[in-house]
Amino acid sequence: MTTAIEEDRLSETFSALANSTRRAILARLAKGEATVGELAEPFDMSLPSVSKHIKVLEDAGLVVQGRRAQYRPCALDAEPLMEVSTWAEQYRPIWEASFKRMDTYLRQLGRQPKRRRTT
Repeated sequence: MTTAIEEDRLSETFSALANSTRRAILARLAKGEATVGELAEPFDMSLPSVSKHIKVLEDAGLVVQGRRAQYRPCALDAEPLMEVSTWAEQYRPIWEASFKRMDTYLRQLGRQPKRRRTT
């Protein structure tokens, strides 16, 4: 069972993950830290737009920005993703049971004699 605070964190995380640009930024950061400019390279958008996406990821706790001299490298913080994984894991028995029922049904279909086509 999750608490209200955990639900709010999950909601923030899911909201941040709902955007494909932000998911792509996280995928890039999974390979290592990067500057905003480096994160912006594959996208057809301005640096301020990419910065807004990074801010959403920061607010959700998925990205941290450090300070090194004159630039602020971004890095992935995977803890909120682990919380999503833990939350989703509680549903594993449900989807596994569903897959087992589907497998049983498909096996039954495979055992049925084929009908002859009449034209």
